[in-house]
Amino acid sequence: MTGTPLRVGLVGYGLAGSVFHAPLIAATEGLALDTVVTSNPERQQQARAEFPDVRLAATPDELFDRAAELDLVVIASPNKTHVPLATTALEAGLPVVVDKPVAGTAAEARELAALAEERELLLSVFQNRRWDNDFLTLRKLLNDGELGDVWRFESRFERWRPKPKGGWRESGDPAEIGGLLYDLGSHVVDQALVLFGPAASVYAETDIRRPGAETDDDTFIAITHTGGVRSHLYVSATTAQLGPRFRVLGSTAGYVKYGLDPQEAALRDGLRPGPGWGAEPESLWGRVGSGESPVTGGGRPEPTLPGDYPAYYAAVAKALLEGAPNPVTAREAAAALDVLEAARRSAREKVTVTL
Repeated sequence: MTGTPLRVGLVGYGLAGSVFHAPLIAATEGLALDTVVTSNPERQQQARAEFPDVRLAATPDELFDRAAELDLVVIASPNKTHVPLATTALEAGLPVVVDKPVAGTAAEARELAALAEERELLLSVFQNRRWDNDFLTLRKLLNDGELGDVWRFESRFERWRPKPKGGWRESGDPAEIGGLLYDLGSHVVDQALVLFGPAASVYAETDIRRPGAETDDDTFIAITHTGGVRSHLYVSATTAQLGPRFRVLGSTAGYVKYGLDPQEAALRDGLRPGPGWGAEPESLWGRVGSGESPVTGGGRPEPTLPGDYPAYYAAVAKALLEGAPNPVTAREAAAALDVLEAARRSAREKVTVTL
């Protein structure tokens, strides 16, 4: 890619904006971080310190008043703002990247997708966990037929946070679209659908475990895929002993992998993409085998492919500059929201929901 980089406006400079989007945008050939929108003076100072040439805006309206000066808007603000801000950006003629979840309902996601299609604009959803090291490794194993026919997929995104941190992500107000079902659940459901195809039915259990918590902090989702695979997905802030990140059981072998992809921790620590990015030590590799627990040495070590979050924005740039495919479409995100909505209904009514 050559020529003048695409100018990117970033709305929001909290966790998502400052840790994920801004560093990845800045590291992508063909993109330039032009403007950061935040009304928080401390976050404004942080953005200016990390990106001295960046312009600042206190409100999204200030950004959209300069829509003609931008080529892409990235929305990394609280969940409840995703739909109105994405709508405004698309109506202003700007391509959009929206952090997950793109919307609170599948219907809203499809309305956004239709608007983007009508305007012939890119609308992409930031599902960075498709570029986790373990996910990339599992896709390779599946593509190579190493596990045979997969029967069961177990995926865990577990943490030990016995005291709520507060903020909109843990708010009980439905308008905030908080809770783990829509936060970490957006990741594990998206991964399951990418790997094993559409959901036929959904069963879920959601609980509020911690004193003072307002929304789900311990959730289980079971998906039966149309192809027959069963996915068991766990997201929790109340897990005192963490289980394997992936446990995948097939007709000839299984794959077990512990530990989270290292990229988020690296970005939080101020590291930036470069040589060796996303690699993990051999001691954390998963194992492939059959008939014995990996804890007792069963199976062979499977080298973990490097994680590659930068690939998402590289694909966005290529889509805008060269007409390449959208890396994560809003309609794919809507399919995941179908599952999340079904999970919420299942937990509330104690039923299995057919899609």
